Parts: sequence; structure tokens; C-alpha cells
Amino acid sequence: MVERETLVGRVVPHVVLLVGVCIVAFPVYLALLASTYDAGTVQNGQMSLLPGGQMLENYERIIFSGARATTREPVGTMLLNSFAMAMIIALGKIAISLISAYAIVFFRFPFRMAAFWLIFVTLMLPVEVRIYPTYKIVADLGLLDTYTGLTLPLIASATATLLFRQFFMTVPEELVEASKIDGAGPVRFFKDTLLPLSVTTMAALFVIQFIYGWNQYLWPLLITTRDNMQTIVIGIKKMIVTQDALTEWQLAMATAVLALLPPVVVVVAMQKLFVKGLVETEK
Repeated sequence: MVERETLVGRVVPHVVLLVGVCIVAFPVYLALLASTYDAGTVQNGQMSLLPGGQMLENYERIIFSGARATTREPVGTMLLNSFAMAMIIALGKIAISLISAYAIVFFRFPFRMAAFWLIFVTLMLPVEVRIYPTYKIVADLGLLDTYTGLTLPLIASATATLLFRQFFMTVPEELVEASKIDGAGPVRFFKDTLLPLSVTTMAALFVIQFIYGWNQYLWPLLITTRDNMQTIVIGIKKMIVTQDALTEWQLAMATAVLALLPPVVVVVAMQKLFVKGLVETEK
């Protein structure tokens, strides 16, 4: 028996969804509004729900000059640092995880599973736990205030290795044998067969790891001492000082809006591949 969908059954889910979107989006809208007013209006709580007239001035100042009271470096430089850090971390994690998962699944060598479990155990040792020895090694190698120091300790990923391993284990054995019959060696099989099959998985991991790298706070805070190497997350924190009267809230909100844009663009641009990589079951 086919039940007819009632009007209430169609309307209620959309209403609930709309309310949820409004709850999530309203703080973002307030930040966008605050970035269009002058400092006095924001601090006195006199903003309306319509944009003000200082938007171009605030964004031009924060991107090219910075908030001189709290940060000496323009936000444009911080955005470039964050983007470079997020891209290197995301691509590095995917590359290393692909190679390690490929070796674990398709090669037979002593202690193969022991190596996998050693990689997997590192999930219990995040950067915060091993922060001192990691910082000491990076400092001794002279990698402070460098992109290498910002990204190299964060590149290895047990999670990505596990996901690629589980995906590679679903590849039919017949496909491996067919590649051997065609004369494909390990490198050619990896390049011509596994990589094309892994596109959706790589896309899903890229989105996750890009956002992970973009939102890093503790490690860049420790590893950077020069203003021109700071990331956007650190810049936002520095703009919000203890004395509320000294905080230029319109500039802080403009910086927060700018910090939101790159992750949003990545998610929107890769939405189809991201969803497909997470839910696809047929390989």
C-alpha cells in the first residue's frame, strides 16, 4: 500500500531545515554586517540589520594595511600563508597516504601489518600531545618561520592511510591480474589504474584536510615569530585584545569573513566529488 504524502509531511521538514539554516547563518550575517560599519557604531551596539557604508574602506584597510593597533601585517599576507599551509598539508597528506596504503595492500614484505598498526596507533598521538619534541626538532633544524616548519610535522595522516587502505582492499584481484598480464609494473598500475579509481576518495579527503590545515592555531602560534609568517587564525586572535575598547571589531569581523571564504569556496567547488567520495560504495 502506497501512502500519500500529506501537505504537513512536505512542509514540516522544510521548515525545520530553514530554521536550522537561519540559526547557523545568522552569526555569519552579523559578522558581515559588523564589517560594514565604523568602530563606534559596532562598539555601541547601534547596528541595524542592513549593511552600513564602510564596507569598502574596512576591507581595503584590513587586506592591504592591517589593524595597526594589534597586527602590523596585512590580512592579505596572512591569507596567503594560511592558503599555502592548507594546500601543502592537504596535498602532502594525500600523497603520503596513497603511497603508504598502496605499499601495505599490494606488496608483501615482513612486518607489513605491524607497520600499518604503528601508523594507525599515531591517531592517539595528535600534535598537542607531542608538541614539545616536535617543536624541539623543528627548531634544531632551523625551520622556524618557514613553510616547511609549518607543514611538515602535520603532513603524515593515519586517518587518510586507513581510508585509502580500505578502498584499495575493495579493488578486485582480477583487475590486478589483468594489469600484470598487460605488462604493467607497480608504478604503472598505481598511476593508470589506482589513481583514476581514487579520484572521489582523494577529493573527499582534500576537502577535509584543507579545512584541517586552514583552521590550525596552536602549531602556527608556536612555530612563527615573524608577523609576515602568521596565519589568518592567529591574526583574528590578535585583533581581539583583552581591553574591549581597544578592539577594532569592524576589522576583526572583516577578517573573520575573509577567513571564512576559502574553505567555503573549496567545499562548494568540490561538493559533488566530496559527497560521492564519502557515500560511494560501488568501486
